[in-house]
Amino acid sequence: MKNRNIQIKPITNDAEFAEAHEMIELLLECPEGSEEEKILEAITILACEYEKKHYPIPKPNPIEAIKYKMAELKLSQKDVAHYFGGENRVSEVLNGKRKLSLKMIKELHHNLGISATTLLAM
Repeated sequence: MKNRNIQIKPITNDAEFAEAHEMIELLLECPEGSEEEKILEAITILACEYEKKHYPIPKPNPIEAIKYKMAELKLSQKDVAHYFGGENRVSEVLNGKRKLSLKMIKELHHNLGISATTLLAM
């Protein structure tokens, strides 16, 4: 691929973002260490920054994060009850009737690996 016609510039709108994606697709198979690889890296950085700014990923809901992790690990409410202080509390938290306490957040973070930031968003 000739890189003489490629212009590296900030991405300011969705049309330029789409063009950047097309360019990235074209450059993905470029040889390692080549000029094309440098261009690929630059365009990818610009596209990622545009995407972060214009299409941010919403933060997960703490309850959904807990349910997801329980499903992923095939855990029942009974299995995680000790992290919440009992089976009734698990049910109350998962049904939105009780907020997570700091102790629950610590237990879930340390034992299930759920981000404390996610759990604090409640």
